[in-house]
Amino acid sequence: MNLTGQRVVVMGGSSGIGEAAAKRFAVDGAEVVVTGRDQARLDAAVERIGGKTTGYRLDGADSAQVAAFFAGAGTVDHLVLALSGSAGSGAFAELDLDHLAAGFDGKFWPYLRILQAALPTLRRDGSVTMVTAASARAAYAGSSGLAAINGALQAMVPPLAVELAPLRVNAVSPGVVDTPWWDRVPEAARTEFFEGLAATTPVGRVGHADEIGDAIRMVAGNGFISGVVLDVTGGANLATGR
Repeated sequence: MNLTGQRVVVMGGSSGIGEAAAKRFAVDGAEVVVTGRDQARLDAAVERIGGKTTGYRLDGADSAQVAAFFAGAGTVDHLVLALSGSAGSGAFAELDLDHLAAGFDGKFWPYLRILQAALPTLRRDGSVTMVTAASARAAYAGSSGLAAINGALQAMVPPLAVELAPLRVNAVSPGVVDTPWWDRVPEAARTEFFEGLAATTPVGRVGHADEIGDAIRMVAGNGFISGVVLDVTGGANLATGR
């Protein structure tokens, strides 16, 4: 579907999966607005994305900034929520519950506040796509907190798709993807983790941001998909019988 003349807002589009999705929309002719907290990173992303792309600096966790943005946004055809966060990971026995609460504050609550603020501007039969994470439905040690955050979002997708219809609501749930999110992990440890995961994943590798971006574009553009959580994990979420 050609998106010429349509407006797409990607919240958290200054790097990684959000940027990859924005680029895919831009290639298909959409007018794209990407948001982020760091102006320099935002400007660089806009240049890389190209097309009819503009940047808007805001903190997705700041309700006032979000409200001000949508008050002047005009009609939005497709909204992508791609805010990332790492707070909430770690072994449960030592998990700092304040740290987990910060994880909800960094992703779960912003997603809900953004969606509420965006509703008056969203095209009646447009789309909302949340980027969640495969940890929501996996059983990785040390990921119970992340599972709680992303699982809570994924649980809301079907009822929201019914309640907000004909607006379509979906989620794309990536597995491990090589993005700047992993830069916080020392290179040697990151490489070891990626290689270990690749050895147990059917496709034999971790994901790339553009592959998740393609999935987001597909879900947003297909008018017959709603209420779906799409796993994009390279098969890592499959039961193997081991």
